[in-house]
Amino acid sequence: MTRPFLLLVSVLLALCTACEHQEKTTYDVVIRNGQILDGSGKTSFTGDIAINADTIAAIGSLENAVGKAEIDATGLSVAPGFINMLSWANVALLEDGRSQGDIRQGVTLEVLGEGSSMGPLSEEMKKDMKEGQGDIQYDIPWTSLGEYLNYLEEKGISTNVASFVGNATLREYTIGIEKRPPTPEEMETMKKLLRQGMEEGAVGLSTSLIYVPSGHAQTDEIIELAKVVSEYNGMYISHIRDEEGGLLEAVDELITISREAKLPAEIYHFKASGNANWHLLDSAITMVNTARENGLAITTDMYMYNASSTGLNVVLPAWAKEGGHKSTIALMENPITRKKMMDEIDFHVPPENILLVGFRNKELRNLIGKTLAEVAQERQKSANETLVDLIYEDDSRIQVVYFSMSEENVKKKLKLPYMSICSDAGSYTNEGVFLEQSTHPRAYGSFARLLGHFVRDEKVIPLEEAIYKLTTLPATNLKLKKRGALKEGYFADVVVFDPNTIKANATFEEPHQYATGMMHVFVNGGHVLKDGEHTGTFSGRFVKGPGATK
Repeated sequence: MTRPFLLLVSVLLALCTACEHQEKTTYDVVIRNGQILDGSGKTSFTGDIAINADTIAAIGSLENAVGKAEIDATGLSVAPGFINMLSWANVALLEDGRSQGDIRQGVTLEVLGEGSSMGPLSEEMKKDMKEGQGDIQYDIPWTSLGEYLNYLEEKGISTNVASFVGNATLREYTIGIEKRPPTPEEMETMKKLLRQGMEEGAVGLSTSLIYVPSGHAQTDEIIELAKVVSEYNGMYISHIRDEEGGLLEAVDELITISREAKLPAEIYHFKASGNANWHLLDSAITMVNTARENGLAITTDMYMYNASSTGLNVVLPAWAKEGGHKSTIALMENPITRKKMMDEIDFHVPPENILLVGFRNKELRNLIGKTLAEVAQERQKSANETLVDLIYEDDSRIQVVYFSMSEENVKKKLKLPYMSICSDAGSYTNEGVFLEQSTHPRAYGSFARLLGHFVRDEKVIPLEEAIYKLTTLPATNLKLKKRGALKEGYFADVVVFDPNTIKANATFEEPHQYATGMMHVFVNGGHVLKDGEHTGTFSGRFVKGPGATK
């Protein structure tokens, strides 16, 4: 052999030896061979993800990576953690921080505060909150919204939390339940409280305009508050003033607020409720599309069912609710106003489509699972009289399910490019105190139903688009830092699920059933769900909005 040839062989052998002994990189966790859906909506690809501490450290083909813990995700999908744009987990998390109903679907961020928020609270508000507690009893050591969210984190939660400041809370703190405009001094107080909330880390201002006292605010008042939020780069979000016959006027009000206050705005659980109003959805979508074409950042969110859930009291005439619940009860005790109230009840869905799911009075809980029509028949009274009697006997708004929406409209809404996803429910454990009441199946199934029923079975939208709606879209709308995508340097909120088996098991008859098919959930790098079971890890944090200064 020639000398040059021998030198070449020697070099090649040296290189091979170097390759064989190339140093491995060690990570806390390596997820291998998964179908990676990075949240962008782009086509998925097969690859690996490495996590160190609370951060996504590497993505790609990581042959030289070694994980202290390794997960074989062959045949499984890997995605960013899901964002629940409207969660009512604020009290449930005080009872049980594991957030099981949502974690088992892949939710890693609960966005709280629809119209009302857990702060700021006056001493009188704390007293009323204490008196109004139901099966879940809890102390209230916080005063501001930021203090509440910090309290949750310190107490221990498995999911991240963020919150809007509710205008109802600002009004109650400043004005009470009265239906009147604020004085200039009261408006300044609300602005000051709102600024405090935004600086503590709130993501924006919320309203819930069919409820008292949120709905006592007129458009100009909301605009003035929204201008404060605009200073902090936050969002305005609303349960708009009417989802029935006045839907278009309500959408127009939200668009006006967005335009005048110069900030993004989102419509909570966008829908047209009641058979007679289903046709209005197309016009509402056109209004949103036109506003977006004109440069306004209008977005929407939805849950994955054609039935809503709220209080039985919403069908009472407006005057009967103006002074709040205590005033409503007092009006029911007066025979004249009680009869007037009964006569003016407006059923937007028939009584046979109103399912009773939650009572404060334990003696009435035998009615859970029955319709209002069935209870009226049992009592041999009209539906109107039965409704008033039940609210009075329970001394509460009574939680019900309204079967009021079109399945065709649900699919139409899901295809909108600016549609995020929510549950509009708490996140419960299917044991203990949570079983004292029924609930809407969306509390256990909204996200799994999207991926299982609407994506896999009905093929309404592709899986990549669904993941975008669950992750990058809401994170971008909320202007969250390093959340909502699988990117190196982002927080390690990561889910691993089986797209072929993920399924919502909750039903209206038996809602307390966990979804299945979600295999692993990481929250800030903490392994919260492992092989489909909760590990008891509390790695959730208070996620702050873009205006946070504290």
